[in-house]
Amino acid sequence: MLAIRNRRRKAVALATAAVLAGLTAPALTAGTATATTTTAAPHAAAYDDAYYDDAAGKTGDALKDALHTIISDQTKLSYSAVWDALKVTDQDPGNSNNVILLYSGISRSKSLNGGDTGDWNREHVWAKSHGGFGTSTGPGTDIHHLRPSDVRVNSVRGNKDFDNGGSAFTDSGGSLTDSDSFEPRDAVKGDVARMIFYMAVRYEGTDGWPDLEVNGQVNNGSNPYMGKLSVLKAWHQEDPPDAFEKRRNDVIHDSFQHNRNPFIDHPEWVESIW
Repeated sequence: MLAIRNRRRKAVALATAAVLAGLTAPALTAGTATATTTTAAPHAAAYDDAYYDDAAGKTGDALKDALHTIISDQTKLSYSAVWDALKVTDQDPGNSNNVILLYSGISRSKSLNGGDTGDWNREHVWAKSHGGFGTSTGPGTDIHHLRPSDVRVNSVRGNKDFDNGGSAFTDSGGSLTDSDSFEPRDAVKGDVARMIFYMAVRYEGTDGWPDLEVNGQVNNGSNPYMGKLSVLKAWHQEDPPDAFEKRRNDVIHDSFQHNRNPFIDHPEWVESIW
């Protein structure tokens, strides 16, 4: 088993290098530091698809159960280690000194991590109060759903569920919010959806953490649910995985947690499960 895993990681490392070589820098809107998605070289075969052998041919709950078992084999990070991990996973392809902030698209210095205005911090895309897991090692430190975010923007998002609609706000980058929901900018709507789907499969209540589930509503409060399922599925379809998201999945697997987000590798599995 160890030999198989090592072969898989070696394949990922080689393919990740190929992906990095093919990436182009995000285009910047004139007069701003906001990155927009650009076309990159075709994504290399970044992993050994034998990783998903136990999910082959399955659908529905059987597929969800198989994927849960596969992706639960992971290395867990401490919350302090997340800072350094995000500086790698979310590095700006056009400026290795910066990270791209999830909701605003701004490219900001890696050194400006913290809690002050103008800093970036660690955003839990699955709001950590939805299930009450906080920042403890496990779902609270799983970098498949932790992303750099402007401190102010992170505060605006708070623990709101995801839905369409709302108004723009300072440094929103195209994201919108209202009293009970948050809509990310178009370029990362699919990314957000796939992070939520990952969490709903990875954390099934079998390892001491709540059973996280996606549902069809907002205002989920402290319950272990995130919505809105119909909207997240639409975002997943409208914004398929791009080179940045695929590279991020590769780097997490190869260098940090050694597990993958299956909905980046196999987008069709969203419809198979939900």
